[in-house]
Amino acid sequence: MLLLWRDTPHDKRMNDIEALALAAELAQQAASIIMTIRSRGFDVIHKSDHSPVTEADHAAEKAILAGLRAATPQWPVVAEEEVAAGLMTAPADTFWLVDPLDGTREFTAGTRDFTVNVGLIRHGRPVLGAVALPAYGELFLGIPGQGAWKRDADGERPIHVRTPPAEGLTVMASRHYADDPRLAEFLGQRKVAALSNIGSAAKFCRLAEGEADLYPRLGRTMEWDTAAPQAVLEAAGGSVLTFDGQRLGYGKPGWENPHFICNGAHG
Repeated sequence: MLLLWRDTPHDKRMNDIEALALAAELAQQAASIIMTIRSRGFDVIHKSDHSPVTEADHAAEKAILAGLRAATPQWPVVAEEEVAAGLMTAPADTFWLVDPLDGTREFTAGTRDFTVNVGLIRHGRPVLGAVALPAYGELFLGIPGQGAWKRDADGERPIHVRTPPAEGLTVMASRHYADDPRLAEFLGQRKVAALSNIGSAAKFCRLAEGEADLYPRLGRTMEWDTAAPQAVLEAAGGSVLTFDGQRLGYGKPGWENPHFICNGAHG
């Protein structure tokens, strides 16, 4: 599917396939950096909002930002750790959103469900995304309207959401909101066959590849958490909608998302 990315002259406009190849390459580079740091050990500090951050977050972001700014200087980049450090980049018609290590709590706890998210926004909508799952050796890619793909040790193949099976929905939910009474209220009368609580954007990817059907997000998220995985899920035939039925959009003040619902295919 994807072309291997090659350095593009700054005066040549990069098309979406080339931009996705660039995002994929940088997400994989970041994944390698993260796993190398994990294997040798690291310190954990806490930001002003009490969320954890590590050397892996900063090193992965540095590599991604260098690659994006060298290849696409015409497109601003908004990245989690830069924003946390006080660097405020204004959104533009087209801009990158980067979360270099989504699921830092999972990373520091030694679990596997953390991701690298590199997404491109155009006119407030995610138009492509690359999501690496470093501990699984997986990479998910998508361009809404063109398709979604999964790359792992077995190669690269198209993926698509599934129609919910007759026995009921497989629901993904945040590990950090596992006991939230709002989840039970939201599920209500829905027929649920299984409920899993995991961290990070991995939940979007499991819906995109047809392993789950529904992910309601009732807690706080930021735009860099969702841009790339939203592109993947939408490219695979799913949707990411706010509770009033609108497609989740980007470039909002403060970069904060409202609550949203991720759906696979509707039965």
